[in-house]
Amino acid sequence: MPRLKTNPIKTGALQFSCVPGCINCCDQKGYVYLTEKDMANAAKFVGMTVQAFESKYVYRTKHLLRLRKPQKSQCHFLLQGGCSIHPVKPVQCRTFPFWPELVKSRKEWTLAGRYCPGIGTGELVQIGTAIEIASEMETAYPTIYEGW
Repeated sequence: MPRLKTNPIKTGALQFSCVPGCINCCDQKGYVYLTEKDMANAAKFVGMTVQAFESKYVYRTKHLLRLRKPQKSQCHFLLQGGCSIHPVKPVQCRTFPFWPELVKSRKEWTLAGRYCPGIGTGELVQIGTAIEIASEMETAYPTIYEGW
């Protein structure tokens, strides 16, 4: 059952379609958080052991894993043509823009639309579906969304 309690987006649906070749969402300031499964999948995909992948690409805190940032970009796996680990993208990347903070707020959804050309295009996504996708973020990263 999704944990989102309120949803001020009254339309009942959000419009979104990923625009091929667009990497704007990947090029925003912030961090890419990982689950243990995300890390294992990415390691396998790039042909590394989990330990080697973590040592090279992951920063671990007590409660979170996140990708280390290279000096001149947001992500080691972000290439000009897109994500080099696209088939095994972390939950955070895979669920964008259906994050709890965007789905529950018309203002935040609209602000994300300033850099995401896919917001406001394509087919309508029913709000229940959007909330269900957003709940994946809450499940994957409970320390981030605790108290929502």
